[in-house]
Amino acid sequence: MRLVLLGPPGSGKGTQAARLKVELGVPHISTGDMLRAAVAAGTPTGLKAKAVMDAGKLVSDDILLAMLEERLSQDDVKNGFILDGYPRNVAQAEALGHLLAKIGQPLDAVVKLDVPDEVIIGRVEIRFKAEHRKDDDPVVVRDRLKVYAEQTAPVADFFAKRGQLQVVDGVGELDEVTARVKRALAQESAAANG
Repeated sequence: MRLVLLGPPGSGKGTQAARLKVELGVPHISTGDMLRAAVAAGTPTGLKAKAVMDAGKLVSDDILLAMLEERLSQDDVKNGFILDGYPRNVAQAEALGHLLAKIGQPLDAVVKLDVPDEVIIGRVEIRFKAEHRKDDDPVVVRDRLKVYAEQTAPVADFFAKRGQLQVVDGVGELDEVTARVKRALAQESAAANG
């Protein structure tokens, strides 16, 4: 299964990916986690990304695509992956399509978690208090939600026009949301095989 999870910051993409990776037997690839690891390691990419991330801005497309291409070349993704945090704009969605075609791993499904902004702000305030991640500061998150609405929301339309998008209600108990995502994946799989 090659899956992209879409949704605003704080919508639960990472949580759902962590739950699905065990069931699907594929790795969860989070560009946010990849960037945070690069920042923590002090790599050149990490140093470039740190200032951008601390300000709540998005890291450049070329940096993300290079990191992603390297990650998708590793052995553990041969049977698929769950991609979280990428693509964040239509240019990235197009670049992802070219990359996946090049490596012979087209997407099986794209799932968008639909969560209202006010719910997201409440969620990230809790996470910010627990983890103290600068990109979870409520002021930064409000800015990130604006950027999401302008740049990332059109990605859902990009995939919808290609018949690849499933929209799932991301509000509720974790098990409920996971069950909704699994139903969406089953529908997508049935449509592809039907």
